[in-house]
Amino acid sequence: MATVAYHASHEQFSPSHLLELAIKAEKAGFDAIHSSDHFHPWSKRQGQSGFTFSWIAAALQATRIPCSMVCAPGQRYHPAIVAQAITTLAEMYPDRFNIELGSGEALNECITGEPWPDKKDRNARLLESAQVIRKLLNGEEVTHRGMINVKEAKLYTLPLSVPLLFGCALTLETASWLGEWADGLLTTCDDIEDTRQKVDAFRSKGGEGKPVFLQLSFSYAREKEQAVMSAWDQWRSNMVSVEKLADLSLPAHYDEASQDITPEQVAERIPVFTSMDEIAERIRLLEDNCRPDRVVLHNVNHYQEDFIEDYGNYKQRTHIL
Repeated sequence: MATVAYHASHEQFSPSHLLELAIKAEKAGFDAIHSSDHFHPWSKRQGQSGFTFSWIAAALQATRIPCSMVCAPGQRYHPAIVAQAITTLAEMYPDRFNIELGSGEALNECITGEPWPDKKDRNARLLESAQVIRKLLNGEEVTHRGMINVKEAKLYTLPLSVPLLFGCALTLETASWLGEWADGLLTTCDDIEDTRQKVDAFRSKGGEGKPVFLQLSFSYAREKEQAVMSAWDQWRSNMVSVEKLADLSLPAHYDEASQDITPEQVAERIPVFTSMDEIAERIRLLEDNCRPDRVVLHNVNHYQEDFIEDYGNYKQRTHIL
């Protein structure tokens, strides 16, 4: 069976509130914590954007379960600094931290004022960054010139065991490419068959035997109308096409692009659950079709305390999750 992680959404909650939720998630029986990493939220309505590297250190200290986070090195983060952050966390919390590297989104990366590359160049930059990070984590001195530049960098604090460098994929093509070099895959769960194809592409191109994390986004509340309306308020910005999402640089752009989306359209696109049995069944389908190592549960609305409480009660009662 896959382990189950609670997704900590920095776009939606203040860091202090999110830490309380992480502590509650561990007590409820979640196996791990997973964290987003944003400079800007997807929407002005979400209204938060805590610094994930700071927060995840607090989460690791406050809990005893594994923690992971998304990170886009290359523009907002220099890869040498990412490597230093990784090794610091891994030295303090051995075998409890790993990171998922992605090519980024304009929403977060364009704050540097540098030009926003196309997807091909972003992927090339990601691979260069990952190679630099890996060498630094292995204790090598690195000088590199390319899409990112490094001069005579060497980390003197090293962990006993080097964390895995996962890759993030939204598309089949990216999942296939990540199989060639990433230590694992993090991808989204939309349609079960689409998810299976992404996982199969990763495994067939070099990822066989490497861990796979699947992030399942949904809206859970005890009443269906609550689940639908809160998802519409918080997550309709993410219903804009993937191609368009990557190039929008401000929360206001997302709000404008999604202003005509209705609650009914949200309910058609985002799974709406009102019972833990439904979530357990979706996890079972993912396990049967994709064989993931971890399923990350992201409840996209504001009813986090109810969700965590109901998860814990269900797990204690059924021992299924």
